[in-house]
Amino acid sequence: MTTTPLSPDAALNIAILTVSDSRSLEQDKAGQYLQEKLLSDGHKLSQRLLLPRNRYLIRAQVSTWIVSTDVQVILINGGTGFHADDCTPEAVSVLFDREVAGFGELFRQLSFQDIGPSALQSRALAGLANHTLICCLPGSVNACTTAWQQLIAPQLDARQGKCNFLGHLNVTPLCEQRP
Repeated sequence: MTTTPLSPDAALNIAILTVSDSRSLEQDKAGQYLQEKLLSDGHKLSQRLLLPRNRYLIRAQVSTWIVSTDVQVILINGGTGFHADDCTPEAVSVLFDREVAGFGELFRQLSFQDIGPSALQSRALAGLANHTLICCLPGSVNACTTAWQQLIAPQLDARQGKCNFLGHLNVTPLCEQRP
């Protein structure tokens, strides 16, 4: 799917957090994919970090980004499975002002087409906190591709019309910007 990059006025600042006990940033193919896609789609990378599966470290970092007016979207990959140490949903969901209830369901439905009933083991979720969109994704490149292309990117694009997340984020719409 080829997209036309956004105008600089429509670009969002996006932070990427990879949750992994076994990868380094250099080995983080899913985080690298998300970085490349958000940049090629015209957004800006605010920061990219890797943290171990520790709910308090994850929660602290996400909280820092939530209170920053310079971050409109947080993409978290990893830590959403059923392994005993996977804790991303528990770390992040308590920070939500409002959960995006359909995100996980739609993600699992789309994933089912590729991986069958294993999609049930994804605990992908999304929510809004302090006008910041937070999306928690599995740590595989395929999962991040599905989420970015089919769910996240269209919802961050004003060209999609009125039904997108831009009106809920810390951004000033172009029609409200005054010289």
